[in-house]
Amino acid sequence: MEISGGITASLSGRYASALFDLANDQGNVAAVEGDLEKLGAALHESSDLAALTRNPQISRESAAKAMDAVAALLGLGNLARNFIGVLAANRRLASLPDAIRAFATIAAAHRGEVTAEVTSAHPLDDSQLTALTAKLAAREGKSIKLKTTVDPDILGGLVVKIGSQMIDSSIRTRLNSLAQAMKA
Repeated sequence: MEISGGITASLSGRYASALFDLANDQGNVAAVEGDLEKLGAALHESSDLAALTRNPQISRESAAKAMDAVAALLGLGNLARNFIGVLAANRRLASLPDAIRAFATIAAAHRGEVTAEVTSAHPLDDSQLTALTAKLAAREGKSIKLKTTVDPDILGGLVVKIGSQMIDSSIRTRLNSLAQAMKA
């Protein structure tokens, strides 16, 4: 398993790596990854929950109780709940979104999978997603997990980000390049 040194060098990466090791030892990587995805979605959807994780005026105990209640409401497993408790006890809840992303990256690397973030102007249908996945898998030599978003501002084409590489074939970028060439 190859994990970027940048991930494990960061604070959130060290927490995520420790959680991954525990989950892997217990055979619960997929369950913990699912729990963290639920928690990440909740953080993204609720500005109050996100504010709770970043507020230094909330005591460790209060933050831990609030986050445990959220974890219970989301139906998270014990390992994810304990992880959140450790972050709260160490006043590291602000690192939670980064730890969730780091865990997903570590788990994907363990499976030999690469995540490709694809932005399109319009939603892609199943056949387009299948073809794109096959082309990216052939290019990368690994299995690909697609995360798709829709951004009408790119006008057309795709923006694909795999790790630190970005392939931008959007019409917006092409028009901007043409405008810059005409100015010169």
